[in-house]
Amino acid sequence: MFHHVPVMLEEVLTALAIRPDGTYVDCTVGGGGHSAAICARLGPGGRLLALDQDPAAVAAAAERLAPFGDRVRLRRTNFERVAEVAQAEGLVPVDGILMDLGVSSPQLDTPERGFSYREDAPLDMRMDPDRPVSAADIVATASEEELARILREYGEERYARQIARAIVRTRERTPIRTTGQLAEVVRSALPGRALREPQHPARRTFQALRIAVNDELGALERGLKAALSILAPGGRLVVITFHSLEDRIVKRTFADWAKSCVCPPGTPVCICGRRPLVRPVGKQPWLPSEAEVAANPRARSAKLRVVERLGG
Repeated sequence: MFHHVPVMLEEVLTALAIRPDGTYVDCTVGGGGHSAAICARLGPGGRLLALDQDPAAVAAAAERLAPFGDRVRLRRTNFERVAEVAQAEGLVPVDGILMDLGVSSPQLDTPERGFSYREDAPLDMRMDPDRPVSAADIVATASEEELARILREYGEERYARQIARAIVRTRERTPIRTTGQLAEVVRSALPGRALREPQHPARRTFQALRIAVNDELGALERGLKAALSILAPGGRLVVITFHSLEDRIVKRTFADWAKSCVCPPGTPVCICGRRPLVRPVGKQPWLPSEAEVAANPRARSAKLRVVERLGG
């Protein structure tokens, strides 16, 4: 059962400024919550392209979105291919694009997917099960140096070196094949003060491996560029992030797109001819309400950023 509560739903609908005859893309359809709300605001001439790389999400969304008939086109793919798919479907340019990033509640809550450290299950973490490399493969084959880099860069783990060393020593004795085994190895590598922190000791390690397995940050950078390339003037790109690494990429990319002249300081006359591509909608990221966080604690870390495509 792929049931997922859409985060910041009302804010998403406001940010997209949906027109009944517009064309929209939900790059991470999940269980179809955001998509269903978008479709409910579309008229007969409106269209939604819904994407997801997870076959379970696509199956759930197909059922959820069936009442909207041919207003919806659902495709299983990574959102980094959004421009290619939208062009193939004849839906370019588009009036609004949503990216709701990170792991979904159903993925976390299905033990056999291997995303969670809370239950013992095969160490997988692939959002697309057809990807060739799982978390268990990385844990089994990556060098100590590479493991430390993954944990440091993708998990912002300050004990990355100690954890990487513990993984290598453990796998020399016995394969690390389950989430429970990995969580215990991480716990054994941490000092007492780290174990007394309120968050689970393996949280950063699991985040880092998940990002590495799914190339999440690379896909995000490519997906943002692809999304901008098909956005109509006046169209909006809405991105929800859940951790600082994602948000940093989105913030930096949006700021770069919003720049005008990039000539070196002191240049008497602009020679670059650069014009801004977008304008930010709001000076700060939009945050979930206290009521939403109380009802859905997983929304706590969400940040929503919006830009509008400029014409010309």
